[in-house]
Amino acid sequence: MKKVSKLLERALQLTEQAAKIPSFSSREEVIHPFVHSIAGKVPGCKAETVNERNIIMYIPGKQSGIVAFTAHLDKINHFGMPEPETLPFTRTEEFIEGQLDNTVGIGVLLTLLEEAPNRNWPDLVLLFSEMEESTGLKKHPQWLRNGGEGLYHGMGAEKLADYLITTKPQWLPDACITIDTTPLFKGEPGCAVYSRHWEFTGAVPTESEIAKTRKLVEQVCDFEPDIRRANNTNDYLVYGKTFSQKLPEGRVIPGIAIELAIFPYHQKNERVFVSDIDRVLAICIFLLDAGLDLDE
Repeated sequence: MKKVSKLLERALQLTEQAAKIPSFSSREEVIHPFVHSIAGKVPGCKAETVNERNIIMYIPGKQSGIVAFTAHLDKINHFGMPEPETLPFTRTEEFIEGQLDNTVGIGVLLTLLEEAPNRNWPDLVLLFSEMEESTGLKKHPQWLRNGGEGLYHGMGAEKLADYLITTKPQWLPDACITIDTTPLFKGEPGCAVYSRHWEFTGAVPTESEIAKTRKLVEQVCDFEPDIRRANNTNDYLVYGKTFSQKLPEGRVIPGIAIELAIFPYHQKNERVFVSDIDRVLAICIFLLDAGLDLDE
C-alpha cells in the first residue's frame, strides 16, 4: 500500500474505527465510548456529553482565538433490525468504503484533537452532534428510538449551539467549520466549501456576518484554489442559523462547511477518496496554523 503521511494515516485509522460502529440515527450513544476514549488521552481536553447523545470538547491552544469544528455522529441505518454489531469497511490505496457519512468527519476531528497539543494553534472546540440525518425519520421511523417521536433533523447541532450560548459562552468560537460529505462530484474526487447558510435558513445575516463569512471562504480558497464553491444542506445550516439569531447583539460567528466527495450517497458502501481526506486535513491545518483572518 502506498505510503501516506502520519496524520493522514491516523485519520484513516480513526475513520475506520468510527465507520465500523453502528451509531445509527437516534442511537448515537453507541459511538460515545470510542470518541471519549480518544479525548481522554489528549492533555488538557475537556469533554462533556450534552443532552445524552451529543459531545462537546474544548482543547486549550497556544495562540489567541477559538475555532470550532463540527461533525455528526449518526449514520443512516441501511441494515435493518436487529442492528449488526460491526459494519463493513474496505480500504485501498485510492479510497475507503463503508458507512462514511459522517465518519470521515469524525476521523478528521479526532485527528485534529490528537494533533492539537503539538501545534501552535488557537483553542479548539469540537462539536459532535446527533440526528443530522433525516432519512430514518422519513423512511423507517420504526427503527429509531421511540419510533422517531420527538426527534427532528438537526436537533443535535441546535442543542450544541444553544449549549455554547447559554452554558459555555467562554467557549464560543470565532468561526464554526463543519466537516461532512457531499454528493456533488458523482463518483469523482473533489472537495467543496459551503457558505451562506441564510440562503436555506431564512435567517437575516448582518453585514458583518456576510463579510466575515466571505473572508473565511476566501482564506480556504486561497489555500485550495481547486475547491468548489457551492451550497447544500447539513448541520452547518443549523449552527449558522442558531448563532445568527441567538448570539448577543454585535457578536458574529461565521460558519462554513468543508465537504468531501462521497459516492454512492446515503446508501450502503459509500466511497470516499483518500486524496480528498488529505486535502481536507490540509485545509484545516492551514487555517489553524495561519490563524483566522476575519477582520473586516
